[in-house]
Amino acid sequence: MAGREKRVGDGKAASAGARELSNPIIHHPSSIINAPAFTLIELLVVISIVALLLEVLLPTLQRVRKQARAVACQANLRQWGILWATYTAENAGRLPDQPPDTTGSWGAWWWFWGDMSWVKSRGYQAIKDIMCCPMATKPANPTGYGSAAGGSFLAWGWGDRPRAGYCGSYGLNEWVGEWHRTNLPWRKLVWSRTDIPNAVAVPVFLDSAYPVIAWTDFASPSEAAPPPAFDAVPTLPSSASKTPSCINRHNGSVNGLFLDWSVRRVGLKELWTLQWHKQYDTRGPWTKAGGVQPEDWPTWMRGFKDY
Repeated sequence: MAGREKRVGDGKAASAGARELSNPIIHHPSSIINAPAFTLIELLVVISIVALLLEVLLPTLQRVRKQARAVACQANLRQWGILWATYTAENAGRLPDQPPDTTGSWGAWWWFWGDMSWVKSRGYQAIKDIMCCPMATKPANPTGYGSAAGGSFLAWGWGDRPRAGYCGSYGLNEWVGEWHRTNLPWRKLVWSRTDIPNAVAVPVFLDSAYPVIAWTDFASPSEAAPPPAFDAVPTLPSSASKTPSCINRHNGSVNGLFLDWSVRRVGLKELWTLQWHKQYDTRGPWTKAGGVQPEDWPTWMRGFKDY
């Protein structure tokens, strides 16, 4: 009986082997044909998700980049502050001289076009490295002739003046410096020293589309110039010749160095509240205290913070 079961089992095994031989399993090597693939709809979904992520992330990346450049701009101004502070410490608190106006140019050109020997002797050979805000390094006038005006995101330059080739994107308050011109009736309004009680409110050096910032008419120094009708993009409008720091370079503000050598952000409308000279009215008609209304500002400035 046992032998019969064995023969039956052997027969079943033989039958199974025969079936395997008659129907062999063919193993194809892996290939692109057999690999799983995305459908067109799946690809479109992936592309849509990537595009959405880019749309969300790019503004954030741009904002971070602008913030980094604003920080670098403030670092430049701090270097300028060190430079001025060193000079005034060595000269009993007196600010650098404004040279006599013998060439028909503004006296405040001393810093850019005047004698830089003192600066160089103090190891500031790389002064050109801090001449420009990182947001405005490309010169608006690369040929060096014609107007010196820059823009919100363009450096100013004036190649037909002494020391040709200089360009920058900061401007000097015209009312800061020691004056030796006796023929100017408003000379008494100028800040000539640092040992004053309100030095923190006196602007010295700010983001600017022009190398000199007057802010008032010399014939009527108590009256501030009105805001420019347009932002200085790409170049400075002629109506902004006295207020070249009113530019939207840092998201509704500019950076500034003050007479106590502090550096801070300044709102564009806040510029009219700074102490530009000794008799400047910080509560003038372009301030909240002076009664300015939102609709009084040019359209491009109405959304900025009021001061």
